[in-house]
Amino acid sequence: MFRAPFSFNGRIRRLEYALSSIISNILFEIVIVILAEITTEFAPVHLFIILIFAFVLIWFNLAQAAKRCHDRGNSGWFQLIPFYNLWMLFGDGERGENQYGINPKGRI
Repeated sequence: MFRAPFSFNGRIRRLEYALSSIISNILFEIVIVILAEITTEFAPVHLFIILIFAFVLIWFNLAQAAKRCHDRGNSGWFQLIPFYNLWMLFGDGERGENQYGINPKGRI
């Protein structure tokens, strides 16, 4: 679990996708709260650090969602479809190997 979390290649299971979504959303909310506190004091260096951290979280979330799309047998661009994240969360992945890699469950 969580091998190459920032890579857009491969496939992941529903559990890894759900955990990574929960973790990134909680951390992103923390970043927003910290950002709101810092902008009132206007500390540019701290603001820059927080923005870089937010960018890393967004990249992580996009990469994990793309790998979940791959497990469903679709391109990573499918994550841009409204409400497709619910389908990724509850829908089962393709059985066996597909063009994006082997089945992470190990089933044929």
